[in-house]
Amino acid sequence: PSCFAFSHYRLMESFDPHSLFFFTFLHEQKPACPPALCASKSDGDEVVQQKAFSVGTLVEFEEKKRIHVGKITASEHKSNGGARYSVEDHDGNKFDIPDKAVHYAMSITPDNERKVASLFDEFAVALEEDPSDLRNDLDISPELLQMAWEEAIEDEESSNEITAKSLIELIHAHTASALEAYKAWRLLRTDAAHVFFKEIKSNGRVVAFKAKTAKAVENAKRAFCTKAENADEELCFV
Repeated sequence: PSCFAFSHYRLMESFDPHSLFFFTFLHEQKPACPPALCASKSDGDEVVQQKAFSVGTLVEFEEKKRIHVGKITASEHKSNGGARYSVEDHDGNKFDIPDKAVHYAMSITPDNERKVASLFDEFAVALEEDPSDLRNDLDISPELLQMAWEEAIEDEESSNEITAKSLIELIHAHTASALEAYKAWRLLRTDAAHVFFKEIKSNGRVVAFKAKTAKAVENAKRAFCTKAENADEELCFV
């Protein structure tokens, strides 16, 4: 619903006296937009403020086509309601970025607050890992990735989708740590994983992965394995 309320008294000219109760009812309607999410413009219109990540959140973000990891040190909303962040990367460089530049966000839970410095270090290392490192760290082989696809394609209740966290839970039967979830998210975005899954986005960010049909997987695997650089990939022998 839009943030709107009748307030122009000239509307009374269109009503006869018997409609006064109806007009009073309209005039007293409250804006549907919660005050915490609305910002007033100078012309009287109201703007819905975008939900922002909290200060302290660790993020993977893009700046001038370069990918960084950093920590949000401040956030604000512009007049149009869009969120912007001040972010400091692992090397101490500072950036001012819009919300759309954030690819992935790792919220700091109370359990992680005391070890946020070491988590930030590990987050920075994970960004630089290649697909084989991610597979080894997570102990997820191409064969297990295919098994996850087979489970997802049969699970209509989840709309045939998986997330980074559900991948860890499915394969290793435990709740993913913050770092495992990030590495699984990166693994699911590799070319090998795209043989089985396509990315699902929300607000421009990849949040889930939908299992492809068996025919699509067959075609994608053939295309992947015919590339010279993938000739030795384990996936091509599964």
